[in-house]
Amino acid sequence: MIWDYLKVSTYRKNSRKWGLQTCKRPFIIESTFIRGLETTATYDPKTKEFILDSPTLTSKKYWPGCLGKTSNHCVVMAQLYTQGKSHGPHMFMVQIRSMEDHSVLPGIEVGVIGNKFGYGTNDNGFLSFDKLRIPRENMLMRYSQVHEDGTYVKPQNAKLAYGSMVLIRSSIVSDAARGLAQACVISIRYSAVRRQTEAYPGGEEPQILDYQTQQYRLFPLLASAYSLQLAGKYVFNTYLEVNDQIEKGNLESMPELHALSAGLKAFSTYEASAGIEVCRICCGGHGYSQASGLPKIYVDVVPGCTYEGENTVMMLQTARYLMKCYSRAKQGQKLPGFVQYIGQNLNKKSCMSEEVALGCLVMAYEHRAARLVEAAAMRMQSLIQGGKKQHEAWNGSSVQLFWAAKAHCHLFCVKNFVDAIQAKSLSSKTVTVMKSVCQLYGVHGILENLGEFMQDGFFSGEQVGYLQRKMLALFENIRPNAVALVDAFDYPDMVLGSCLGRYDGQVYQALYDYAKSAPMNQTEIHSTYYKHLKPLINPETTSDAMQFAKL
Repeated sequence: MIWDYLKVSTYRKNSRKWGLQTCKRPFIIESTFIRGLETTATYDPKTKEFILDSPTLTSKKYWPGCLGKTSNHCVVMAQLYTQGKSHGPHMFMVQIRSMEDHSVLPGIEVGVIGNKFGYGTNDNGFLSFDKLRIPRENMLMRYSQVHEDGTYVKPQNAKLAYGSMVLIRSSIVSDAARGLAQACVISIRYSAVRRQTEAYPGGEEPQILDYQTQQYRLFPLLASAYSLQLAGKYVFNTYLEVNDQIEKGNLESMPELHALSAGLKAFSTYEASAGIEVCRICCGGHGYSQASGLPKIYVDVVPGCTYEGENTVMMLQTARYLMKCYSRAKQGQKLPGFVQYIGQNLNKKSCMSEEVALGCLVMAYEHRAARLVEAAAMRMQSLIQGGKKQHEAWNGSSVQLFWAAKAHCHLFCVKNFVDAIQAKSLSSKTVTVMKSVCQLYGVHGILENLGEFMQDGFFSGEQVGYLQRKMLALFENIRPNAVALVDAFDYPDMVLGSCLGRYDGQVYQALYDYAKSAPMNQTEIHSTYYKHLKPLINPETTSDAMQFAKL
């Protein structure tokens, strides 16, 4: 991620220079409230240097990966001061360790923050500066600049750096989808191997994947994994298409893409984190073992709910854009691309029939999102008219704004999935299979959020019945292809690292081999016996010096 940011934020000569110097991985250091950063970078025109300082305890950098012991350079965000004026947060390339012996440079305090929920091999660290001087050229000055005399030149557009945010967030969506997909591979393969409880006296124990309740838990997650992968791919490809326009200062398409990427980052990591846990539960007791591979996938994915923007904040960024779009729609302005559904006629009823056409599914999600966007806007307007200030009205409407943003992202994932399977590049057999997966994604999403679709009478009770019966029928349609659908993700055993998700299905031999290789099994009598158990079992053989508690 950092290399992409450097490419778009620095002059090419500086990017090449730092690329040669930075033999260890640097990280961008930031927080959610960027404007409130306390680290300062004050320009000294006499020496043509910036003075970096961490004046308070809360100004210390905390959490960046590979910072504690590994990195020798990092990109630091600090408040820029020059000629006595503050110009807001800017980025600076800072060397923190010697390139000769890796020792910490003067004016820098750096270390490891300690154990974490996961990522045990990553030395996430803290960092602070004590009036550290760095060359003027170390400021990332592709857009905003500080001349030698201290004159500040602001960027042509303050949103030019948004492109790198879109790129980073699209990669997080893809990472979340990958984690969920890997969890589905493991749990569905294992469910095809594991047998439990004879269906009738004397009969063979069925595969647990044949149980409808197992299908109800796993197949919608499989559909989600496909949908999220397509969503991440769309945002990434769209970024590449508009990147040249962004470089030229044409930001016409940036607001919509930025809002979508922020929301999808939150939507995908929420979905993946919850889904991986369901996959673990579906694997029974073995799912709790490290041998399943699922614990590692979970701890790798779940921090995505926090880094690069906490999810609630991301959803509210999307909501802010949706509110602007709603206002424009009410003024009769044409909305761009995907958000044209906002402001539509909410009196229409669903066209849903027993067939459950893809078009009717998209219409349902458009209606839900449009209604929730309008409800959030009306709530804000009501609070303002009641005397609340703008920020108070925003906070008082934030839950409904969150709902609206989530519905917007859910709509995108459904519509993007539908568009993908209707593409002419797919074979008819592939379309048949993937249509069932897409329908399940849309139908299950409606049934799980039924209140939001029925609140204004958009669906009738009869139509809900269509959806419920369709979902059960889709389980039957997908079952014969379930293992093939996860095999299609093409994750090798080495990547999955799972005894349960092995391609050859040799689950139990792999579990046994895993157990035999455990460090505690390498000796017949463990050292803890002599230290703890033996004194209790054979107290007469212990040292006379040992004292026992007297009750």
